[in-house]
Amino acid sequence: MGVRAALLEPDLEILPEDLLRSLAKTMKPRRVPVLLTLAFLSFLFIHFQFQPCSNSALTEDKSSPVHILILSSWRSGSSFIGQIFSQHPSVFYLMEPAWHVWVRMHQNSAEVLQMAVRDLVRSAFLCDMSVFDVYMSRQKQKSDLFQWETSRALCSPPACDSFSRNDIITAHNCKTMCSKYPFSKVEEACKTYSHIVIKEVRFFDLKVLYPLLTDPSLNLKIIHLVRDPRAVFRSREKSVFELKRDSDIVVRSQWTTEETEPYDAMQVICKSHVEIYKAGTQTIPSSLRDRYLLVRYEDIVRDPLARAAQMYRFAELHFTPELQKWVHNITHGKGQGTQAFVIGSRDALRVSQAWRTTLPFEKIEKVQDVCKDAMDLLGYRLVQSEEEQKDISLDLSFAQKASE
Repeated sequence: MGVRAALLEPDLEILPEDLLRSLAKTMKPRRVPVLLTLAFLSFLFIHFQFQPCSNSALTEDKSSPVHILILSSWRSGSSFIGQIFSQHPSVFYLMEPAWHVWVRMHQNSAEVLQMAVRDLVRSAFLCDMSVFDVYMSRQKQKSDLFQWETSRALCSPPACDSFSRNDIITAHNCKTMCSKYPFSKVEEACKTYSHIVIKEVRFFDLKVLYPLLTDPSLNLKIIHLVRDPRAVFRSREKSVFELKRDSDIVVRSQWTTEETEPYDAMQVICKSHVEIYKAGTQTIPSSLRDRYLLVRYEDIVRDPLARAAQMYRFAELHFTPELQKWVHNITHGKGQGTQAFVIGSRDALRVSQAWRTTLPFEKIEKVQDVCKDAMDLLGYRLVQSEEEQKDISLDLSFAQKASE
């Protein structure tokens, strides 16, 4: 036997006692075949003993949700981007939950409210919907949640039994069929999805979100959506009534008048986009920079499928053929996109350029004056005359400056 026997002889202590006893009864004078058998059984025992641990670890990693925050400002196309994610069957989507904070605490400035908004968003990402209790009616219906009907996840099981998870669901159909469900269904539904997406327009500083980016209980990625400030201004003019409360909060810390308020609000919004972009590409720790993605609305409407695919890859989502068809149809219709928060089929590229033929040049000059830094940084060309403004063949978007 010698060296050969020593190499083949297993450590018998690792085998179960019953197995050793059984083998001892069957041992023959010739030990080599028996030792080979023992070695083989030892291998099997170790393999199957530790294999389940490995599988359970993989399952745990796979089940960890991905959290996506769509960060933008009012009238920048964020509701449309929200729908690109909301219609995905793997996504639980909430549209602007911070609306509740701003309505309840409207006497405060935007800077002060950011902290309360951050805490609410974190709880929502963790599917702890008790954070909304203070904002709900006594009945606590799902319909108390701001713009709940824009979330496909709240229009399908377990939040609503009228549709399936793979259905493309309009807000109108959802509101008609799914309104009478208890608020508890929101949390129940949230816990069943692999991706949780929240769209917000009430953050003005990315640094406020650093605690969420470094929170070990979150797997947070940020999509920063921007739009040409001149187009934003024109859209805000058409939605003055809907945005009145929000606009007052935005300019609360400034001396403003009724005449200058629209431009003062745009100045705050443009400055916030500059700060968010710089923080996401320059001042943020390098280990977190792959969690930030800048997207321009103009690039999306020019090539909707390619940009939607880019955002899905960033969010670790599969771009299904059904969703590709939906994205194409929703951006190649005949609608004008006139109603705030209503997403319907429209000619998205033409609508995005509407400001060039409808906005007086005097107003454009004022917007360019207060938003020049943002336009320069994010890749929007200034127009120097009404002729340039109305020359649709003149491309006003170019590559934004590289981060330093």
